[in-house]
Amino acid sequence: MNESILQQANRKIKKITVWGLWVNIALAALKLTTGLLTGSLALAADGIHSVSDMATDVAVLLGTHFGAKEPDMEHPYGHGRFETFATAFVGLALIVVGGGMIQQAGLAIVRAHSGMKPVFQVGPWVMLTAAISIAAKEVMYWKTRSVAMATQSTALYANAWHHRSDALSSVAVFVGFIAMLFGYVHGDQIAAIAVGLMIILVGVKVIGGCYQELTERSADSKTMEQICRIIASEHRIRNWHKLRTRTVGREIFLDLHILVDPALSITEAHTIADGLERSLHAQMSRPLNIMVHIEPDIPELRRD
Repeated sequence: MNESILQQANRKIKKITVWGLWVNIALAALKLTTGLLTGSLALAADGIHSVSDMATDVAVLLGTHFGAKEPDMEHPYGHGRFETFATAFVGLALIVVGGGMIQQAGLAIVRAHSGMKPVFQVGPWVMLTAAISIAAKEVMYWKTRSVAMATQSTALYANAWHHRSDALSSVAVFVGFIAMLFGYVHGDQIAAIAVGLMIILVGVKVIGGCYQELTERSADSKTMEQICRIIASEHRIRNWHKLRTRTVGREIFLDLHILVDPALSITEAHTIADGLERSLHAQMSRPLNIMVHIEPDIPELRRD
């Protein structure tokens, strides 16, 4: 992926993230206002979740900005780890928010049973607010996920799940409201606990992905298959081995050994390696950092 395409991807990431930021601001104001006026703990907690979404939006913007910086003397392999850390921040924020919601909901149930705080009756405004949130956040999830898949941004993909978790939390509020209509007085609190658990699970999944990247895990199987197909399509390459990959942010670092006709000149062998690199850059949707080692096609160097 050349520089212009990378810059184009960054603009798409910035645009959808800024849109998400404005949506989160509007939803946070709506949820917190409605939650405080109606006494809905789940909806107020859901509003705080939307506030946390703003922080993760900012983290994605910063991670994308710094992660796209050119390599320098102190960072010869680039700054892609900034995106990894931004992704980890999103995951950690999800876990903290989910845990806080469970704690507050549990305390509310204890207070209700001890007589310290009455259980509020939640009105239809909660249902309407939750429905608006579900619709808005599902739209943001799918749009953000689409851009994340197109740009191969793990930070943006994690943020898409943050949008989805907000939609799920609003679903839980909606379910809690219905439960209260049928006489279950703790429906709102139980819904908040369910919300918290779902958010924590998403956060753990996001953190797990960052851990795999930081431990130098290879690219996913689908990407590896595509790389192998591209290498195999270069007919001037007689054999190849020692293919290794690792991901740094959106970039894939790739190195391999190729075997060519030993009668070729250095210039001709270099032309083959250069052609392979161009094919990989042209056909892969992610930015690549490629190192090709050329070897003569002799029996002792083959790896069948």
